[in-house]
Amino acid sequence: MTLSDLNFIFRGMPLFLIIYYIVPAKVKPWALLLASMIFYALNDYLLLGVLVVFTFLNYFLAKLNLKEKKSAFIIAVILNAILLIGFKVGGRLDKHILLPLGLSFYVFKMISYQVDIYKKKIQEISFVNMAVYFSMFPQIISGPISRYDFVTANKFWTPPQNQIGKKERLFSILSEIDNGLKLFAIGLFMKVIIADHLAVLWADIKTIGYESISTPMAWIGAYTYSMNLYFDFWGYSLMAAGVGIMLGFPFIDNFIQPYSAVSVSDFYRRWHATLGSWFKDYIYIPLGGSKKGNARTILNLFVVWVVTGLWHGMTLNFIIWAMAIFEIIVFEKFLISKKQMALKIIGRINVLVLIPCTWVVFAIHSTRKIGTYFLRLFPFVDNGIAVNRNDVQLFIPQYLPYLILGVFFALPMVQSFYKKYKDNIFVTLIIFVMFWISVFSLANSSGNPFMYLRF
Repeated sequence: MTLSDLNFIFRGMPLFLIIYYIVPAKVKPWALLLASMIFYALNDYLLLGVLVVFTFLNYFLAKLNLKEKKSAFIIAVILNAILLIGFKVGGRLDKHILLPLGLSFYVFKMISYQVDIYKKKIQEISFVNMAVYFSMFPQIISGPISRYDFVTANKFWTPPQNQIGKKERLFSILSEIDNGLKLFAIGLFMKVIIADHLAVLWADIKTIGYESISTPMAWIGAYTYSMNLYFDFWGYSLMAAGVGIMLGFPFIDNFIQPYSAVSVSDFYRRWHATLGSWFKDYIYIPLGGSKKGNARTILNLFVVWVVTGLWHGMTLNFIIWAMAIFEIIVFEKFLISKKQMALKIIGRINVLVLIPCTWVVFAIHSTRKIGTYFLRLFPFVDNGIAVNRNDVQLFIPQYLPYLILGVFFALPMVQSFYKKYKDNIFVTLIIFVMFWISVFSLANSSGNPFMYLRF
């Protein structure tokens, strides 16, 4: 069961929300923890024990860490890192080793939790708050990677003050439900209508064969996969944020209009922003950041991007992808950053042209096939393969509406318009229609799992 599962949308989520709103404030964290354990078990009951064991282990180590036991902090970070690396490497060496659902996301939370205790950002240990932080079901599958203060900021976990009447309390709940459902519906539309249909086009391109597609089709394919990944992950992030808001948590903006970025480094501050922030705060800055000279800055960036590549997967294509991004960022930062006009022009070209090319490397695991695809993108060398010159005319018309929707929803003005007019009755009606179109599509298909489930 995922957030886009009809059973979750029409059974699981409504039933849980009713229970969650009825129980007293002090019981709500426990209700969410129980629901999260059930949700996890429905998706990965065989490896639920890994999450449970490491939750208790981190709790006991956190208690020692809070008492300024440096050894407890070091042990906690090492054990959490070993858990992640062990499964990642083990899964690469033996395909029979299963990767626990959401492993990367809850391990990163466990590490940040221990680091924040060590830095005195967390002053009190609460088992239920900590366990909810690690396992809360909207985020356990694919993030976003929130910080612990996200949990403590919940507005429904504190008993209402005497001066707050029942009507005001009810209005507050209904307002959060309204905001959350709108975000959930928009995210569902992005996932089911845009991402899933573009995923079929990308699959068709693979079926044709990278060596047989025309150059125009190769470029369309690169942008297709870029939008597929974008709306799959952004759609999930909005759905998770929507559920979180209905539960009383603050909104987390995990995708901040990345394709309006002015450079590749700016792009990755906006794309999966919580992951980028995690790498900055817990790897880049502890290594020295950019305060120890250019050579050290380049080394620190190199380490961050190597870790980023390995986090996404243990195959060579992810390392190539990460190194390509690293080189572009170094080029922008040290060669053209002081030339504002050059950075403005070249940075935008990098975002709109090079980023889709790097997503091709991200998508294709075989280095040989990556080389073949790039020979179609840049056909300067004849590889002697017969090319289907009419593939664009044959395949694109049926997918054109989804490509247009992808471009439309990627425009910064669309997001700005929603923020300004989200309470307008006509906007609400449009979102209502989008939701039922998504439901109809889900009811007539087998569904496509979120792409970031594999990470």
